[in-house]
Amino acid sequence: MRTTDIDTLLEQLREALIRDDWNSAVNLVEALRPPDQAELFSELPETLQDELLERLNPEDSADIMEELDDEDAAELAQRLDSEELVRILNKMEPDEAADLLGDIPPAQVDQALSAIEDAAEILPLLEYHDDSAGGLMTSADVILHQDLTAREALDHLRTVAPDAETVYYLFVVDDDVRLVGVVSLRELVLCLPEKRIQTVMDQDVITVPVEADQEEAARLMARYDLLAMPVVDAQNHLLGIITHDDLVEVLEVEATEDIYRLGGVTQDQPVDTGISTTLRSRVPWLVLNLGTAMISAFVLSLFSNTIAQFAILAVFFPIVAGVSGSAGTQTLTVTVRGLALGLVELRDGLKTLSREFLVGLMNGIIIGVIVALIALIWQSNPILGLVVGAATFFNLICAGVAGVLVPLGMSVLRIDPALASPVLVTTITDTFGYFFYLGIATLTLIYLL
Repeated sequence: MRTTDIDTLLEQLREALIRDDWNSAVNLVEALRPPDQAELFSELPETLQDELLERLNPEDSADIMEELDDEDAAELAQRLDSEELVRILNKMEPDEAADLLGDIPPAQVDQALSAIEDAAEILPLLEYHDDSAGGLMTSADVILHQDLTAREALDHLRTVAPDAETVYYLFVVDDDVRLVGVVSLRELVLCLPEKRIQTVMDQDVITVPVEADQEEAARLMARYDLLAMPVVDAQNHLLGIITHDDLVEVLEVEATEDIYRLGGVTQDQPVDTGISTTLRSRVPWLVLNLGTAMISAFVLSLFSNTIAQFAILAVFFPIVAGVSGSAGTQTLTVTVRGLALGLVELRDGLKTLSREFLVGLMNGIIIGVIVALIALIWQSNPILGLVVGAATFFNLICAGVAGVLVPLGMSVLRIDPALASPVLVTTITDTFGYFFYLGIATLTLIYLL
């Protein structure tokens, strides 16, 4: 739905609420799709949200709660009385309900679980961390035993499938609920009615361990183009499944997290985040950046005599450092993304380093020649052009190497490469850029003057 449509609907909703016309307000919200319901709902003041939620049918209330951001949903849940919260939780998917319960106070959780209809499905999901495969999974509603016939399996599906989140894949278990295979609904429908499931199932099932990180689970699902993936324990017992909608959410969260960290921000910060919270997350990295910048300043101080004798050198500082910094950021972004998606492993370090060295070499030749010509034409000094071009050439090679080695080094130290790498790569390109530039200028100073 377009933003203009949302704005129009929001105005209509506000007018209905001003008139205390709750029937119109409810009809307006219930006619929308869940994402649009949540967007419209989030624009209302808290008091109106609470009143409106009580008047919506439980299915729509649950849809809105599932679509809201985790923090907003938790705040809303804490404002609801126990009876209203239970009414909504009963209509939520088990994994969504578990996520919500994990974000509210324990006393409220205990009170809600004592009254929820499907508490037995939700309780196991609360045992796992939110960022793990176990925290991401939902209950496996449709499970087939390997000894069932196709006819018996279809009869079973007619009973349970209407309430199941997904029946894309039908997972097959043995007597101990160990995962032994998977069969598609199409295969089940087309095979002979008396054929047993174990004769038509695929025994090569892609699974994810329950304790695995959610990013690993999302990576597996994306790699093999799965709509659902089973979660198992060490004994291969089927514990639940992860569905494709959870995959999309995980990829969005992980991508957002990496972007924030590449910018030196350690956590998600909406535009309305409090000033004190924002300062606490940003100032430490600015202090670190200040410390690393002092290294570049120290290198400059070593060549103060050269700068004093030929001041025009200072004009080209931004070019030598800036171009190389951009090149380093390009390499860093590619490497960090490759590490995050599993496309680059530590064992691939030498191959990746060789590739980026060659890219840096070619960049250095091309950009170095261009910069040298600019310096020559601008200052009518061929030696200055040679100095600036050579410094740019060497620093672009350095930028390519740093853009690979720094994130790989962070991974070896088990530090998130997206978090510290940008500051270090910038420091390296600035410091070496000044060193190459002023070092070469010092060696050729007699020809520059």
